[in-house]
Amino acid sequence: MLHLSGITKSYGTRRVLDDVTFDITPGRLTGFVGGNGAGKTTTMRIILGVLSRDAGDVTLNGQPVTTADRQRFGYMPEERGLYPKMKVLEQIVYLARLHGFPKADATTRATALLEELGLGERLGDNVETLSLGNQQRAQIAAALVHDPEVLILDEPFSGLDPIALEVVAGVLQARAAKGAAVLFSSHQLDVVERLCDDLVIIAGGVIRAAGSREALRAEHATRRYELVSATDAGWLRTEAGIEVLDFDGGYALFEADSDETVQRVLHRAVAAGDVTSFAPRRPTLAQIFTEVVR
Repeated sequence: MLHLSGITKSYGTRRVLDDVTFDITPGRLTGFVGGNGAGKTTTMRIILGVLSRDAGDVTLNGQPVTTADRQRFGYMPEERGLYPKMKVLEQIVYLARLHGFPKADATTRATALLEELGLGERLGDNVETLSLGNQQRAQIAAALVHDPEVLILDEPFSGLDPIALEVVAGVLQARAAKGAAVLFSSHQLDVVERLCDDLVIIAGGVIRAAGSREALRAEHATRRYELVSATDAGWLRTEAGIEVLDFDGGYALFEADSDETVQRVLHRAVAAGDVTSFAPRRPTLAQIFTEVVR
């Protein structure tokens, strides 16, 4: 497990990270979200040792992270960093060899990875001739070619069309399933919500929420329920303790002031006719994000 504890960073009098603490767990995808300037990239660079920290610790399996440890990390920066004049396969083979793989092994693993990412037909193309989305896939290959134990990705889904996004998401899920600890940032909250196992929300350099996706959804849940019935649910509008948020005949989305009110509504709905569905509406990541950063 990669653990950040009390990470603090300032530039002059401006504190950009303040007591940042969270975990990145092997075998899980951790989504790292926040607005522009929230501190995501600075945090990632401190994990990688590119930036120094003013205070706090970064540990791997309980021990301070060393240079040797970081050689087993994979990093994809938000800015593309590949050589534009090099051919795609040549570029990834070169990076694999920098990690110590013999040429034959480097070529085999680079070819397989690029094919997995959907770039099998572009191996001989110069990087600069690729579309932005394909350059993004090649950048991800550069981060993955040495099978890192910890993977840090800054906006990996930027510029990807829906098909490419699914391909990249599948590759990252497969790496997590093999035991890699994956941290990725993204402004696409719907993608983060769908993919992440764990979630970290940062604003103004401060962690506002951190934990498993389902635990955070449960923690921030309100008494908001959906009712689907074979009969008209218009009676909810006059029910005490209820605020109807959406209504369409037998469908209603409502908020209740207490658990007792919820039970009373359920009993009345059952008595009024066939109830197809009666279930709590968990908050979306966008709703949680808005709540904790406001």
